Amino acid sequence: MKSVTVVGASLAGMRAAESLRREGFDGTITVVGDETDAPYDRPPLSKQVLAGEWEPQRIALYDDAALADLRLTWRLGTRAAGFEADSRAVTLADGERLAADGVVIATGARTRTLRGSEDLAGVYTLRTLADSLAIRSEFEATPGRVVVVGAGFIGAEVAATARGRGLDVTMVEMAETPLERVLGALLGRVCAEVHVDHGVDLRLGVGVAAIGGGHRVEQVVLTDGTRLDADVVIVGVGVIPNTDWLEGSGLQIDNGVVCDETCLAAPGVVAAGDVARWPNRLFGQSMRVEHWDNAIEQGMAAARRLLAGDAVEPFTPVPWFWSDQYDRKIQLAGRSGPDDEVQIVTGSPAERRFAAIYGRAGRIVAVLGFNRPRHVMQYRRLIAAGASWDEALEFARSQA
Repeated sequence: MKSVTVVGASLAGMRAAESLRREGFDGTITVVGDETDAPYDRPPLSKQVLAGEWEPQRIALYDDAALADLRLTWRLGTRAAGFEADSRAVTLADGERLAADGVVIATGARTRTLRGSEDLAGVYTLRTLADSLAIRSEFEATPGRVVVVGAGFIGAEVAATARGRGLDVTMVEMAETPLERVLGALLGRVCAEVHVDHGVDLRLGVGVAAIGGGHRVEQVVLTDGTRLDADVVIVGVGVIPNTDWLEGSGLQIDNGVVCDETCLAAPGVVAAGDVARWPNRLFGQSMRVEHWDNAIEQGMAAARRLLAGDAVEPFTPVPWFWSDQYDRKIQLAGRSGPDDEVQIVTGSPAERRFAAIYGRAGRIVAVLGFNRPRHVMQYRRLIAAGASWDEALEFARSQA
């Protein structure tokens, strides 16, 4: 293998490129990215950058010297427009064709929008550095009312950051309980109560019927007929994997790029990060993971797969995620669901400081922690080891 094209210049793609060099690959690595900014870290966009605590240079993934050491050929500010799996050729939006011996697909995901709001000033989604800086400018102008649509983790972080700036915030969530599909009803309610504790006007079980205004947003109309005054609206209703450019490529696309257990999508083609869907043997299910930690680990695994071929082990991570909201650090490791058995193993939800484990089919499958990082890591190790539910409960009793 003498050449590799990495499509996607964010965390997964850059970790793949870095790993190729660390594993001894001395050929050409071309990195394609649709943003003009040098690679940067995304988690601070909804936290420190949005809060005005950090400036953009602080979230750079690499300094100039580290980038130079990687000896990369750049195609930034250029979108991938097509791909041929058989020839491993990437066609860029400007017509350039890049053929290589290996390809890493790490194009991530894009935010969902609310239909009819795309051209209305004051309505934003949050995915890029430019998005974060634009919303930050709005917050610095001290708007009278901020409306956040969606109470998932991104929406919740934006709401928390806005409240930290002293802004009035209404958060709208279609589900009766935020994050119920992920955390279950009991602990989803705890997440909701944290925002109410901090003064967020939380509207649950209702959607958005329309976003109104002339040139600029003025109000949000809910499906129950309520009209909310709005100076700024941030929409956080999920993401869509960036696979449009792969139409007709010969790859299997189904809620992401479908890979095998080793991140291989086709001969000489691997995928990593938000765009990749693969069978995780540890959990016995196919998954696509939109977390920072997975982007790092899967980028590295994909690079090893390109170089080592069938000799690599299956990629079987325990997904791990964190969210900073007010004075709470929320961490989730594993793969929880709404119907799992839940057991509080330390602390108290009423005190907003606890750890809870999730069980399914006789196994521990996830752990959630509110300001309990040590416990999350302990139970994450049990999940990785395939521990039974009874073993997890016995461990909890031994720690009491």
